[in-house]
Amino acid sequence: MKKYTLLAMALFLICSFKSFGQFEKATAGIQAIMQESKVVGLSVAVVKNNKIVYTHSFGQKDVEKNTPLTDDCLFRIASISKSFSATSIMQLVEANKISLDDDISKLLGFKIRNPKYPETVITLRMIMSHLSSINDSQGYFTLDAINAEKNPDWAKCFNDYEPGKGYMYCNLNYNMTGTIIEKVSGERFDQYVKHHVLDPLGLYGGYCVDSLDKSRFATIYEFNTDSIRFYPTPAAYAPRSVEIKNYEMGKSTPIFSPTGGMKISATDLAKYMIMHSRQGKYSGGRIISKQSAKEMQTALSSEEGYGLAIETTDHMIPGKIMKGHTGSAYGLFSAMFFHPKEKFGIVVISNGCDPEYSNGYNTVIRKAVNSLYENIILE
Repeated sequence: MKKYTLLAMALFLICSFKSFGQFEKATAGIQAIMQESKVVGLSVAVVKNNKIVYTHSFGQKDVEKNTPLTDDCLFRIASISKSFSATSIMQLVEANKISLDDDISKLLGFKIRNPKYPETVITLRMIMSHLSSINDSQGYFTLDAINAEKNPDWAKCFNDYEPGKGYMYCNLNYNMTGTIIEKVSGERFDQYVKHHVLDPLGLYGGYCVDSLDKSRFATIYEFNTDSIRFYPTPAAYAPRSVEIKNYEMGKSTPIFSPTGGMKISATDLAKYMIMHSRQGKYSGGRIISKQSAKEMQTALSSEEGYGLAIETTDHMIPGKIMKGHTGSAYGLFSAMFFHPKEKFGIVVISNGCDPEYSNGYNTVIRKAVNSLYENIILE
């Protein structure tokens, strides 16, 4: 009996040493990227077998105060936020309160048609997959931009091709999606996401700045290529308290930026990612059905690989077909990518880095993802 106990202990120590070695290599790999690139801070989380196996934060939370970045820091994650909106829509679809093929004109309460194709209905599915033929040329911080009764230049919001026949990434699409969530559910957008996505998963975060612990916000810095310096961008966490005080349900929703305004830590974002990797499942049941998860992860535009706020790509990690999303705003860059079949995933968030792109992604973010993949997933 003692012989088998000693053997088990030996195996445990060997495995522990191997894991320790992996994590040391992973940390050293990210530190090397930090040294060779212009980076304020990086927060990362790695998932293996649908479990978080590594989290770490590097660099600074606040340069001016010389405060180090830590794993509990919150970031405005930019466009990864869109997947929270899409997840919420799929819940409402499952509840038979809405259909992906519904006309967004009826859902929003004013007519939205591409003037070049006035008979073509623009559906919820089209705006969520960026196949709507709508663009951001008139801005996206208010839905008045696309309302013919509010904006004399509303027609400029539409491209020349027919809705459903072409792809253009568009933030206005998701501020409309968020508004639809609010109108259909009867809950204020930020509260819907909190109650139906964040709370069940046990995540700390949200779209409303005033509802969060501001001391945990990682300052976001934008890199100026002329001065070769980083500058803080406080607008990333603008509370918009006055606008929220005068909030109009079903109209003011873009205040919360359903298209990019989620604030969350890298670790909690990884927990959310695991739910999507598990096709909607979590320890307490389901956030969305397997069918809904599959619909979100299925590319509707073959060239771009975009589904419903989930992209399919083999460019982030060469040779691996990954699902996920990136984000960039105010100087922040983020990535959340997972491989459902192989049950691994990686989250990387920078509160400021060199904005250079390579192979379709921010170079620093892509290097960090690949370094973590090589040092942890492959080991």
